[in-house]
Order: sequence, then C-alpha cells, then structure tokens
Amino acid sequence: MNIQAITKLLIDAGIEEQEAKKEVKMLLEHFCNYSEKDAILGHELSEEKLKILELKVKSRIADRTPVQYIIGESYFMGEWFKVTHDVLIPRDETEILVRKAIDIIKENEIKNVLDIGTGSGCIACTIANRTDAVVLGVDISSDALRIALDNVTRLGINNRAVFRKSDLYEKVREEEKFGMIISNPPYIPNGTKLEPEVMHEPKIALFADEDGLAIYRRIVTDAPKYLNDGGWLIFELGIGESARVKSFMDEYFEGVNVIKDMAGIDRVIYGRLIG
Repeated sequence: MNIQAITKLLIDAGIEEQEAKKEVKMLLEHFCNYSEKDAILGHELSEEKLKILELKVKSRIADRTPVQYIIGESYFMGEWFKVTHDVLIPRDETEILVRKAIDIIKENEIKNVLDIGTGSGCIACTIANRTDAVVLGVDISSDALRIALDNVTRLGINNRAVFRKSDLYEKVREEEKFGMIISNPPYIPNGTKLEPEVMHEPKIALFADEDGLAIYRRIVTDAPKYLNDGGWLIFELGIGESARVKSFMDEYFEGVNVIKDMAGIDRVIYGRLIG
C-alpha cells in the first residue's frame, strides 16, 4: 500500500477527503518522522513505516478514535497541546473565542483572567502566552488538570497560567477579582446523538442539563462576585443557544454582543459588567 491508498481507506470510511489527507499528514509526521518537505523532495517512505501508517489508519477507522488522541497532540493557535481522552480536543471555533478575548484583554489592559472549565489548558495557556495577563484555570477533573499542567510546562509559562481543581467557582475566593471570566463550558443537551468521534471525548466536558444551558446560567449568575468593576464575561456558544444565554447576561452585563463563525452560527458571546 502507498500513502494514497491508505488515505483512501479513510475516505471510504466516510471521512471527508481534505480531512483524511490532513489526518494522514499528522500520522506520518508523528509516527514516521515523514514531513511534507520529505514528500516534495521525493524521499521514499520505507515499507516498515508504510505499515505503521496503515495500522494507525485502520485503528482510527475501527473505533473512530479522533486522530488527535492517537497522536496525543492537537494543534491550536500556533502551538501543539497535549491531549488525552480526559480533555476535549481544541477546535477551530474556540480560536474565535480566544482571539476576541485577547483583543479585549489588550484593549483594556486586563491583568487577571479566570478560565472556567480549562480542560487541556489551551485557552489559559494561549491567553497567558499572548498577553500580559495571568490566568487561573479551574476544572472539576483532576485528570484534565494534569494535562493542563503538562501543557503550561511545555510552553514555559508556569508562572503565568496556574490551575486549580474547582467546580466552577467553588474553590475561587471572592477576594480573587478578575478583569475577565472566559469559558467554553459543556453546552450539549443531554441525550443529543453525536458523531462517533465526539463520543470519545469526556462526557463531563460535553453535556449539560437544561437544554445545554445549565452551566451558562450558573457562571453568569455568580460572575459579578468575581469580576472587577467593568469586568468582562465571554463564552463559546452551542448551536441555537445565543438568545437564551444573552437573556441571562443582559441582567448583569451591558453591550452584550455575539460573533458568528465561518458557517454563520452564533459562536461567541461577550459583555461588560454593568457598573
């Protein structure tokens, strides 16, 4: 089998062609030390490495494990982050959230940020790495926090992004005030049927009661206790949830705005604490 034939295995299994090519590239680089540059230069891939690639692809197909879990890494905003089945895989939509947060942080010279449901720490680490803010990431999962700590160490920003086990604000002290609270919370309604790849991700980070809105409501209601005057709250949104989340935020926040993703879906919502 050659690379093209192995790629076709993924396509025949129902994976879109461009995504299949991207996944094969990731597997080649990780397990075969074979890059796009090698292909351009005409370097041959040994039969042994082709077999490794074939086995990894067949494993990917067999139980639909996301390729990021197979290689143990995911690319997000210019950096590779360690991921395991204990954390969500960072997604392109979350880049919209983080880019907007970074803009607000820089424009308002925010120095302290709280990241609720930090998971792999990709949001906290990226903000700490690209701004002057110090970020506290909290998560209810000890396993997720271990991954976040690995990622902050990889980036060498241990003193800029710190982590704590906490169910939302449970272990956050009220005297710890923040200029921004950011969260990509669980927002999928319980019972929703998902793609098999997504079902490999931690359920606690995916699903929420109350039609997916329970965590938003809890975060919004208590946010004023932990924000500085004029502090910001910014969320990633699930599909069809923007109007309800805005109704929660309008009680405490002003200038509440929504940003759409490339597909025209309301994806990010943010507002400033009413003074």
